[in-house]
Amino acid sequence: MGSNNIIIRFIGLVLLACCLSNVEAQLQVGFYQSTCFPAEFIIRNAVFNANRDITAGLVRLHFHDCFVRGCDGSVLIDSTPGNTAEKDSPANFPSLRGFEVVDTIKNALETVCPGVVSCADILAYAARDSLLRTGGIGYDVPAGRRDGTVSLASETIDLPRPTFNVTELTQNFANKGLTQEEMVTLSGTHTIGRSHCTSFRDRLYNFNSTVSQDPSLDAAYAAQLKLSCPESNNDPTLVVPMNPGSPNIADVGYFTDVLTNRGLFTSDQTLLTNQATAAQLAQNRNPFVWNDKLRAAMVKMGRIGVLTGNAGQIRLNCRVPN
Repeated sequence: MGSNNIIIRFIGLVLLACCLSNVEAQLQVGFYQSTCFPAEFIIRNAVFNANRDITAGLVRLHFHDCFVRGCDGSVLIDSTPGNTAEKDSPANFPSLRGFEVVDTIKNALETVCPGVVSCADILAYAARDSLLRTGGIGYDVPAGRRDGTVSLASETIDLPRPTFNVTELTQNFANKGLTQEEMVTLSGTHTIGRSHCTSFRDRLYNFNSTVSQDPSLDAAYAAQLKLSCPESNNDPTLVVPMNPGSPNIADVGYFTDVLTNRGLFTSDQTLLTNQATAAQLAQNRNPFVWNDKLRAAMVKMGRIGVLTGNAGQIRLNCRVPN
């Protein structure tokens, strides 16, 4: 009986390996070389011509897409009278940005190569080009993703929260097949972009029953944040830069900030409370180290739950299933 169980488990592992290899084979660098040669140029041109402050939004769109249902473009689908889509969940609205840039890209691609380039691949390319535009890394994007047809606000529970501690973050990323080190590496993209005050207000005014302000937050930085996010103003549109020193540059400022107790979210600052993640923060202050790790982590994240081959569809409008 024991031998049979071992054989069955071995066969299962072989089948899983074959499936994974199949996905790897179907996501290819240069996927559109023969079917839509100008695709990557069109996407990069649109990203580089968009408002500079939207670049971080495009990186975040790719991340939020991949963590819910996999990298299938479902974050782009609009809500309908009968369904609230991912983009309109409290985890995504109103903070997600860049939808109009994706629309521009898709319209251009449909003019040149109708029905060929998926919305999911547009997000993967646009995230890469956004990092490149902000002075960060360039890397090859394996493509061949197809688009999903379902988008449910209720499933955004899979997204990491700004209030997560290091244990919760590690488990959240592990659920998607990403390691703790990859989690720290990807967190470094918080070096660009902005955050709504509502995402961290409690750290300033309502931390717990004992103290109003998070004692792990640098006092001078907290005072600066309070000027931008006053206690008397609950306007949900108020925003601050994630990395005030260089908010539009994909540099290692994020890691320096967290190491000096200037991480904006609880989920940022918590990385300093764990010996392993604190060591990774210190390592990633070296831009060559972080860039190398970020290339690999972005490509791996872009493979989460992809639809390939005959699965899914190529949406003609990223906002609506065919």
